[in-house]
Amino acid sequence: MLLDAELARAGELWISDLLYLDGRDTRCLPFRERRRLLEELPLTGPHWRVAPVFPASDPDAVLAAARDQGLPGVVAKRVDSSYEAGPSENWIEAGVRAPPPRPRVPTKVGRAKLTNPDKVLYPATGTTKADVLAHYLSVADVMLPHLEGRPVTMVRWPDGVEKPSFFEKDVSRHAPPWIRTVRVGTPGGRSENADFPLIESVEGLAWAANLAALELHVPQWKVGPRGGRHNPDLVVFDLDPGEGTTVVDCCRVAELIADVLAEDDLRAYPRTSGGKGLQLYMPVTVSKAERTVEFAKDVAVRLAREQPRRVVAVMAKARRRGRVFVDWSQNDTAKTTIASYSLRGRPLPTVATPVTWEEVRACRRPEDLIFTLDDLPARLDEHGDLLAPLLFTDRQRLPRRG
Repeated sequence: MLLDAELARAGELWISDLLYLDGRDTRCLPFRERRRLLEELPLTGPHWRVAPVFPASDPDAVLAAARDQGLPGVVAKRVDSSYEAGPSENWIEAGVRAPPPRPRVPTKVGRAKLTNPDKVLYPATGTTKADVLAHYLSVADVMLPHLEGRPVTMVRWPDGVEKPSFFEKDVSRHAPPWIRTVRVGTPGGRSENADFPLIESVEGLAWAANLAALELHVPQWKVGPRGGRHNPDLVVFDLDPGEGTTVVDCCRVAELIADVLAEDDLRAYPRTSGGKGLQLYMPVTVSKAERTVEFAKDVAVRLAREQPRRVVAVMAKARRRGRVFVDWSQNDTAKTTIASYSLRGRPLPTVATPVTWEEVRACRRPEDLIFTLDDLPARLDEHGDLLAPLLFTDRQRLPRRG
């Protein structure tokens, strides 16, 4: 048999799932069936036991019981879901230790007002709209420089992350006059142009938080004072784990990309996506917009050729199974990526978080690179803005690759 288990601090092994039994792969079975098979096995011993399961009818009571016993967290799984390694939409881990007290959040920030501050936007953690605003206020000093001059696409969850969301680019009908907007072409969109917001102040972040705009997406280029589009100043390698892989595999591919870049004395800076993947950013200067996407594609295609079992450079999902997709197309001027320090609309309030190369190299579990809004204050105290080099270092020139 092959079991999924966790070694507790007391030296006990808590068994939670069954992956393989008597020549049969059980991962495709629903959890309720895997659990039935697990409970039929003689697995209780002096230092190991099957973790108990409780129905979701009273989740607060389960969390309270775990807290009373000093347990670090509870895993919630959908009973009809197949087994999935790593973070998933079908299971979440909720911490039960009391988080550090959050500062009292004002209901008005400059000209921006916060309505319904107690509205829960992340039901799994009870994170409210006020908590979302508190996060954006706490990261404002490091986040705003990365947003400056970049038209923002907002993804809004007005009724919380368990309800439908929608993308919003054009805010011309409701943006207050003190939010600067810029008209940008939107090829393939509903109209030829849209009035995108520029979020360049604490007031702007508060306005977005009040709209339940949990995710803020930006392009790899800026606009000037009069709205003219500049050439891209960033190259991004967006590493997307295919089926059967995780951010751990993305870290190994990130190291390969770093080695390729080092051949030309180039350096990239890593960041989690806040989802399942990892992203690498480079500050660059180019004479024409298409150079960034050409360069990123050249690197991706080279790695796919040299590491065909690990890397793929095409978007087709069937080709990505068991591999990491190096998405070079995110450098297209029509595309955007999640902004640094932005929340994500996931079951947990995860954040697109800059990380060190040491953390990338040391990553062995997906949990090693998952950060929520509660983790960010301590990280900023320890590291500051790890992506500050994107703002303040000399921009690198891209070599020609054959």
